[in-house]
Amino acid sequence: MIVRDQPSPLQLFLVMQGSVVPKIIGNIATVTVLSVGVLLVDHHVIELPRIPIAAMGVIGVALSLFLGFRNNAAYDRWWEARRLWGSMIADIRALGYQARIFLTKEEDRKTLLSYAAAFAHLHRGSLRKIEVQADIKDWVGAQWSEAMVAKNNPADAALRSMADQMAQLAKAEKLSGFGQMTIMDTLSSLARSQAGCERIATTPLPFVYSLLVRRTTYLYCWLLPFALIGSTNWFTPVCAAVVSYAFFGLQEVTSELEAPFHNVQNGLPLDAMCRTIEISVSESLDMPAPAPLTLTNHFLS
Repeated sequence: MIVRDQPSPLQLFLVMQGSVVPKIIGNIATVTVLSVGVLLVDHHVIELPRIPIAAMGVIGVALSLFLGFRNNAAYDRWWEARRLWGSMIADIRALGYQARIFLTKEEDRKTLLSYAAAFAHLHRGSLRKIEVQADIKDWVGAQWSEAMVAKNNPADAALRSMADQMAQLAKAEKLSGFGQMTIMDTLSSLARSQAGCERIATTPLPFVYSLLVRRTTYLYCWLLPFALIGSTNWFTPVCAAVVSYAFFGLQEVTSELEAPFHNVQNGLPLDAMCRTIEISVSESLDMPAPAPLTLTNHFLS
């Protein structure tokens, strides 16, 4: 995720980090070259047919509404994903308080909270489809970490291990009934947050709607020069490039926000949030806490 202060007016036009321009520059160049070609043919070869600017205006308004709606839907997914991870951080912190209250043995507290830290990493690994065994080995040991990553749903397996530990403590009468209920409520909340993230990761925006918007964007930008040559003349390539930047840019922004868990510049900083969880767990166990992740060229992974 990009984290930086508001750029100055000059930087606003020059900064490329986090911008979609590198991804859409080919589309902008295509529309610009097409506009130049249409203009040259119209002036020096044969007069080309004109599309009424009013008709293109109506189509443009409709396309703007479609793109705006899709962008809002994608941002809702991004923001919901951030809220779910925020809820997981809060739940694991609450689990630390509950462990200090209800679990009398330090070893039991360490086991429970180490599983919680491993759960966060395993969930991140599932969402990003990456290997995280090295990140959890120091928390839970090589044998347990190897067993977890071999599961179909490693994060859910970690929650089951935590539930099994609570069942064993309750059976040994080392955990009160109220303590069981309180901790299991927290584990259930973690499971709901995990399921919410999985829902977002496995359910993209409807493809048919995305396809319609993308096709309409291309058709509109390709037809735009035929509407502009009569009114803007030699400024047609400039105007067409600006309009294509706006429409193709919105389309690309939506594509990035639609997948909030991908490790891209505008994705969620899952590594940093897992480190926040590690810090909370370490301090709850009175252990030395790792340092927070810092920005690298305004980027937080």
